[in-house]
Amino acid sequence: MALNIKKLLVSQPKPASEKSPYFDIAEKYGVEIDFRPFIKVEPLSSKEFRQQRISILDYSAVVFTARAGIDYFFRLCEELRITIPETMKYFCMTESIAVYLQKYIVYRKRKIFFAASGKMEDLVTIIGKHPKEKYLIPVSDVHKDDLKLQLEMKKINFTEAVMYRTVSNDFTPDEKFDYDMLVFFSPAGISSLLKNFPNFEQNDIRIGCFGPATAKAVKDAGLRLDVEAPTPEAPSMTAALEQYLKKEIGE
Repeated sequence: MALNIKKLLVSQPKPASEKSPYFDIAEKYGVEIDFRPFIKVEPLSSKEFRQQRISILDYSAVVFTARAGIDYFFRLCEELRITIPETMKYFCMTESIAVYLQKYIVYRKRKIFFAASGKMEDLVTIIGKHPKEKYLIPVSDVHKDDLKLQLEMKKINFTEAVMYRTVSNDFTPDEKFDYDMLVFFSPAGISSLLKNFPNFEQNDIRIGCFGPATAKAVKDAGLRLDVEAPTPEAPSMTAALEQYLKKEIGE
């Protein structure tokens, strides 16, 4: 049985490693896979940030859950002409995020802390050991409340500061949109699809997605969901994709 999926669009940046399972799938099933995010992150201007009435220097510690937060935090400080004091402490979700701080500051262990496991619970435990600090948490305009809720439970003094936003990564008129399958990873990706193509008709186009919130967004938009992950049989998007293609080809 011939595979009638020839071209896939994965709404994520192209994997940095050639060892990505996506490349194995492309080769094994003879499909073309394009990588193109439907959404992008952009910084808030200093003017927009000021509207939140947050003074960065009022805080003694900053919490970073992603590298993007580091970039936008220091970019904003530069725009606002703020010099971060040597005494500022930094709490990071993972070691790799902590190491990324070296791009902007001299790395000193006494003022940089991270969760060795990379888990939020462990980061909250570390923060809990420094209860006297006043924490600033750079976030996107769209973010989960998990960290906020855990810090509130521990009665930590913190403020979330929106420093960047998620926006639609618009298609240009000369960009081809001739895919047999689209793969999404966030509800914002679905919003972007409908913004770019207001008259989008699914017809034979398959849609795959990762995560329950994205699945809900697909269905709420009145679209058909063909491939969903994670499931017990397919914990990753690539595993779900491979299962689907295998079934399609009738292996």
